Amino acid sequence: MKSKKITLILMIFYLIALIWVIIFKLEFSIKELPQIRNINLIPFNQPAIVNGKADISEIVLNVLAFIPYGLFIHILMDEKSILKKLLIIFATSFIFELIQYIFAIGASDITDIISNTSGGIIGVVFSMFMEKLLRENWIKYINIVSTICAIILTAMCVILLLANI
Repeated sequence: MKSKKITLILMIFYLIALIWVIIFKLEFSIKELPQIRNINLIPFNQPAIVNGKADISEIVLNVLAFIPYGLFIHILMDEKSILKKLLIIFATSFIFELIQYIFAIGASDITDIISNTSGGIIGVVFSMFMEKLLRENWIKYINIVSTICAIILTAMCVILLLANI
């Protein structure tokens, strides 16, 4: 039970960081947010072209950004079915895109929903694999790695903040 409380704290920290990245675009001031209201409902329709090649880095980053969410959801909602976990991940991604559209702070894109949800699915599957592999201590190991990542992220944010003062 203690491990799940630690996981919950780590997930709250993670969600705050995710909101800062997705909604606030790493800005420290709301005035600096872009005024964009755009919607793309065609999946993988508009990849950025760099040096004549499609740049899929945004898709990859979206997948990577949601892997921890899948891990946390699986740990904290272990009694829920996989389908319910996936619906929660999808709904979270959809809400992020909806907020961006409503407040005109970014382009809402179905590709983002697909890639975010895919990352969450990878996180759930990885979490299931770790649960089978490590048995009793798997949540402890996830929490240790998550704590290290949270410390690194916090240090990077402090450096970013100090560099912009």
